[in-house]
Amino acid sequence: MKHAPEETQSARIARVLADRIISGEIPPGARLRQDHVAAEFGASHVPVREAFRELQTQGLAESEPRRGFRVTEFDVAELREVAEMRSSLESLALRHASPNMTRAILQEAEEVTRHGDSASTVRDWEAANRHFHRLILSPCRMPRLLRTIDDLQAASARFLFAAWRRDWEARTDHDHRAILDALRKGQTDLACATLARHVGWIGKRKTAVKNADLRETYEIPG
Repeated sequence: MKHAPEETQSARIARVLADRIISGEIPPGARLRQDHVAAEFGASHVPVREAFRELQTQGLAESEPRRGFRVTEFDVAELREVAEMRSSLESLALRHASPNMTRAILQEAEEVTRHGDSASTVRDWEAANRHFHRLILSPCRMPRLLRTIDDLQAASARFLFAAWRRDWEARTDHDHRAILDALRKGQTDLACATLARHVGWIGKRKTAVKNADLRETYEIPG
C-alpha cells in the first residue's frame, strides 16, 4: 500500500499562506515578510522563500525588485479571464472524466452538494463547492490539467470571499444537480455545457459596507 508523501515544510507554509490570501485574511497588496513568516513557522529562510515562489506560481504573490514578495491585486479583468479559462478547461476535464465516472462518485458529489446547500458560512460553502468540482473532474486522469484548474479555482475563491465576506446567503445549487443528472443519463455534452456556463457566469450584486452604504461587487457561482 502506497502512502502519501509527507508534506514538506515549504509546502505547509505555502498551503497556510495561500488559505489566508484566498480567504482575505491577508489582503491584496500586503507584503509577505520573510522574517515574520519564518518566526511563525519556526523555519529558516530557505523553505519560506520556496513557499513564496510557490505562491507566485499560483498567482497569489508577486516578487518586487529589492522589496520582496507581496500579495497580488485582482480586478474584474482577471475575474473574466479566470472565468473563461475555467469554463474551457473544466468542460474539457469533464469530457475526459465522463467515461470513468462511477455511481459512487456521483453519489458522493450529490452528498457534497447537499452539504454546500446547508453551509452557514462562505468558507464552508466554498470548501464543499471545490470538493464537488474535484470529485467530478478527477476521473479525467490528467494531472497537469487538474493542477491548472486547482489554481484557477483558488483565484475564483478570492473573488467569492471578497463578495460574500460580510453577508453570506445560503443558496441551492441547481447547476450542480443538473450536471449530476446529465452525467447519470450519459448526456456528456449537456453536462459539459452546463458546467461551462456555470463556472463562466459573472454577475453583479450590491453588498453592504461601512455606514450602511452599498457598493457593487461581482458575483460568481464558484
